[in-house]
Amino acid sequence: MREIRVGLLGAGVVGSEVAHVLLERSDKLSEQVGATVALQRIVVKDASKKRPSFIPTELLSTNPDDVVSNPDVDIVVELIGGEHPPLELMTKAISNGKHVVTANKEVMAKSGYRLLSLAAQRGVDLRYEASVGAGIPILSPLQQDLAANEIASIRAIVNGTTNYILSKMAREDMDYQTALRQAQELGYAESDPTNDIEGIDAAYKLSILASLAFHTPVKPSDIFTQGISTLHPKDFTYARELGYAVKLLAIAKRHDDGIEARVHPAMVSLNSQLANVDGVFNAIQIEGDLVGPLVFFGRGAGALPTTSTVVADVLTIARNIAAGSLIRPRIELNRRIDVKPMSKVETSYYLRIAVKDQPGVLAEIARVLGDHAISISSVIQKELNADAQTAIIVIMTHPALEASMQAATAKLSSLTIMNEVSALIRVED
Repeated sequence: MREIRVGLLGAGVVGSEVAHVLLERSDKLSEQVGATVALQRIVVKDASKKRPSFIPTELLSTNPDDVVSNPDVDIVVELIGGEHPPLELMTKAISNGKHVVTANKEVMAKSGYRLLSLAAQRGVDLRYEASVGAGIPILSPLQQDLAANEIASIRAIVNGTTNYILSKMAREDMDYQTALRQAQELGYAESDPTNDIEGIDAAYKLSILASLAFHTPVKPSDIFTQGISTLHPKDFTYARELGYAVKLLAIAKRHDDGIEARVHPAMVSLNSQLANVDGVFNAIQIEGDLVGPLVFFGRGAGALPTTSTVVADVLTIARNIAAGSLIRPRIELNRRIDVKPMSKVETSYYLRIAVKDQPGVLAEIARVLGDHAISISSVIQKELNADAQTAIIVIMTHPALEASMQAATAKLSSLTIMNEVSALIRVED
């Protein structure tokens, strides 16, 4: 049997598990491929670091060229993470005629099309299923199974850290800082959680999903991004009373005048499937013109789910090598569709405002919103402080332009009757 050799860049939590599967299940994987699949080399930062006993020390190297420039390596698996040096290493590996598998959402969001184009020129494959949703198969269905569809929309929960935090805030009335600290203690959040809680990680993933769904480049910089750090527990309580859950959503929609692409906290109906995605789970809802709505659900992070997808990509490439053919999804980003600025996006809104408890307040608020073409759906007074003569008012609006809502809230904040606009959350019906 032919031997197909794999080189691994990175042996962290995921990399070690990938090495474990390739070594422990070598016979089974080789049977599936019809050729021997062998782990040839593992590049690490520190070869002296204590590692699991199943990793042979003779496979370790600190020189990336032992993988990316090694003529004995057929498939390079990049699991270092971050943009640099993975971008340079993948570029070098592809240029050297090697197939590449990666779980790197940042590199694929920012430079994926260039790398895929280079791979096509060099006649090799680049697979990155694990870059979105870890163990959830979503990129392959978008490229193959749903190819006959015009995709209308994507609504997704694609960051397990923020979903865990929001689930805690909703179900246990926990404040943001406490929920974040608990997520860090459990290993769900990094010591520096910025990429997760500010929506950056979700924006990378939406960039990849939207580019494939709409066949046009959607860069992370095109995506409006807002995190969860300003959310307050009482907004989860009010949302639930109104029939909504609060989730960090990655949203992309196709319109006649362009694409909207945004990541931000949003209220979704308690009756929707997305509202019931809790903890570290992810869900991706796709709407196709032929297939209708589909929901892909599962663990969106973690060593085992990510390993499942990474090894599956390795096996797909290995089968093609064994068969002497290169069968890969064709990436067509041949449409040039503009991404609409957030100011031109239309959605409904939830407003929580603190006002002075005096006659004419509601009329003044309604006048400001009306002046900005914002129609009120409902108004509820939630709290009254007789001593301080203040009240909390919750307003739900009909769909309105983002630019109009931002201008209206700025005007409201300047009114003498207003203490503050405490919360503004978009509603995704």
